[in-house]
Amino acid sequence: MKTKLFFFLLSVIFIMASSATPQGLTFRGYGRTYLGLLTDDGSYSIQQNTLDLRLEHKRDKTALFVNPYIYQYPDREINLKLRQAYLDIYFNKFDIRLGKQQIIWGKADGVFITDIISPKDLSEFLLPDFEEIRIGVDALKLNYYLGDHTLELVWLPRFQPTIFAEPTSIWAPKMMDFPIEPTFDYSNVQIESKLSNSEIAAKYSALTSAIDFELMAGYLWDDNPTNHIRKQIDPVTRQINRLIVLPQYHRLTMGGGSFSTTLGAWVLRGEGAYYNGKFFNSTNPVYTDGTVQKDYVHYLLGLDYSLWDIRLSGQFIQEAILDYEPEIYQDEYNNMATFLASRDFLRETVNLQLFVYYGFNNEDALVRPKLTYDFADGFEILLGANIFTGHSEGWFGQYEKNDMVYAKIKYSF
Repeated sequence: MKTKLFFFLLSVIFIMASSATPQGLTFRGYGRTYLGLLTDDGSYSIQQNTLDLRLEHKRDKTALFVNPYIYQYPDREINLKLRQAYLDIYFNKFDIRLGKQQIIWGKADGVFITDIISPKDLSEFLLPDFEEIRIGVDALKLNYYLGDHTLELVWLPRFQPTIFAEPTSIWAPKMMDFPIEPTFDYSNVQIESKLSNSEIAAKYSALTSAIDFELMAGYLWDDNPTNHIRKQIDPVTRQINRLIVLPQYHRLTMGGGSFSTTLGAWVLRGEGAYYNGKFFNSTNPVYTDGTVQKDYVHYLLGLDYSLWDIRLSGQFIQEAILDYEPEIYQDEYNNMATFLASRDFLRETVNLQLFVYYGFNNEDALVRPKLTYDFADGFEILLGANIFTGHSEGWFGQYEKNDMVYAKIKYSF
């Protein structure tokens, strides 16, 4: 059925491309072939063909945008989905967007701090483009404009969690260390779709001659579940003979902001968020279900600079758990840095880029060199590598055996 749908969609594309474009309709998209090879054993890390379509129809006071896409793999059924599908309605002082949409907040590069409205698809870790990592959410968004100031209100009627890699995938995240093999109970993982379980958020932003800044707040669900643990004790040996892990989602209250400003030739960026009510796993026997609730902060400072036509950017990022207890599974401070260097060559037809994540706590890293060549109008060739360093305890080091080289060929229309 999905195969028939795939060929039907291809037929629609060619019909539309060969016919006159209706007034007010724009039609664009891309096709891409993506091949990745693990350097450890030469096996394929990914074989993917993509068709991504963007259709938009505008009238005086409304606009409709639809973004269907297809991922095709040689060993799976064709995956046809909608990344976004929303309606815009325009008024004099405000506009409304209703439907499935990606909502992007903050000014960070390569990390998510206040950009938490749209959950993430981490089935391939952080390797896809961020547009593909962000998951579209069903939402009602209202933007009110007053000169250079904007107030944005967001209501999400239905919760959408983070998507993680399957346990058999090479990108499956590292599990907690349990004393014995646990049994998982997913009975508490569902969030019922009802009004009381909806999410709300607001953002105020201003664009001035001296500084751009945003202030935001939200009452949301934590997109990542917390593992609550039940222990069964053998009455004779008094030892644990069974562990039951119950993943569960919890509410978070968030407040934060971001800014960017110029300091001569430098651009200074900052972003931070305070989260109230986050659950963390703990080995303290006082907490019978293995969790403790704490507040935490997540922030970054970044600098951008151009030198000899090379764009340079660095960021320092920290997560800090407040009122920390030594038994908490996560470190009190989690420090990370990113570095970006990018330059265009040959009249901007070739771009060479290096992006690096570095984790201070576990001395691990992800190094991502990339070469992009605009071979012809709409035709792009991309060669790159993903190099993981460190040990299995680190966020990047857990994938130390997943070093890969890859090639992408992309045609945009």
